[in-house]
Amino acid sequence: MKVEWSALALDLLLENARRVAVDNRPAAVKWVRRVESRVRALGRTPRIGRVVEELERDDIREVIVGAYRVIYRVEPKKVVVLTVFEGHRLLRADDVDT
Repeated sequence: MKVEWSALALDLLLENARRVAVDNRPAAVKWVRRVESRVRALGRTPRIGRVVEELERDDIREVIVGAYRVIYRVEPKKVVVLTVFEGHRLLRADDVDT
């Protein structure tokens, strides 16, 4: 199954990586690689993530990578990464284009 990143998700991934890189560049690179690896795996097993409780929709799911939530939508022929943000935050419906 194909995996796509929304513009918002890509921007947030890079923004978070830049923030970490200020203090620890190797950690930022390692984190981005971990996120990319988890996202690639979604193409093989798209329903592996749990349903996002705040939205209660079976097609909107998440995987946790470190302290971050990777929120994605499962579509018939692809997975779309919607956003990447700190795990302590609650997701609001207007945080993603669902």
